Amino acid sequence: MREKIYNVVHVFNKNKFSRIYKYFMIFVIGLSLVPLTVKTENSVLNFMDVFCLVVFVVDYVLRWLTADYKFNEKGIGAFIKYPVRLISVIDLMSVFALSVSVFGSVKTASALAVFRIVRIFRYSKSAKMILDVLKKSKKALLAVGSLATGYILVSAIIVFNVEPDSFKTFFDALYWATVSLTTVGYGDIYPVTVLGRTVAMLSSFFGIAIVALPAGVVTAEYMNILKENVGKY
Repeated sequence: MREKIYNVVHVFNKNKFSRIYKYFMIFVIGLSLVPLTVKTENSVLNFMDVFCLVVFVVDYVLRWLTADYKFNEKGIGAFIKYPVRLISVIDLMSVFALSVSVFGSVKTASALAVFRIVRIFRYSKSAKMILDVLKKSKKALLAVGSLATGYILVSAIIVFNVEPDSFKTFFDALYWATVSLTTVGYGDIYPVTVLGRTVAMLSSFFGIAIVALPAGVVTAEYMNILKENVGKY
């Protein structure tokens, strides 16, 4: 019986029931977001939250009960290992988010809604491919991330010291350096002196190059995986 449950909740598209379950869960995830699109509360929206909460809890329990089939190993180790997986933590947090929505603060529930959205990646082939790309590009992306972090810190320290009147706190300087690096440039905080503007120009110039690096890394790995796994996704 547990093996049949495993084939339905873990192995998508293996049979008719697994496909039905997959699309049902996608529908429920979408339904769980509906109450967050309106500011008023009513009995229908409350029922949606309760229904989705029950489905998420049942789904989590069924996945946990069949963890030994998921990891293909016997014993209690599989059941201990399952809850600490990233995707399992996301599932649990989506349950918590809905619990807060049903029994607690609406504002807190809205802040936790991201876990419900991320949960849908489990059922997306495209998301699985992107995750594979990120895993294989991990070292390169970590290197680029470290470079970007260092760049932001250096830019923030420099502009914080040359523009003391424009940047009241170091966080303001960090915020400016981040939006400048990403070329967003909201314009709510900016340098006004010649020296500060010079720093800003250099920061923006080098920032463009740093921002472009992750896109190149991900695109190259994406093309490699696409060639290696034609038909898999």
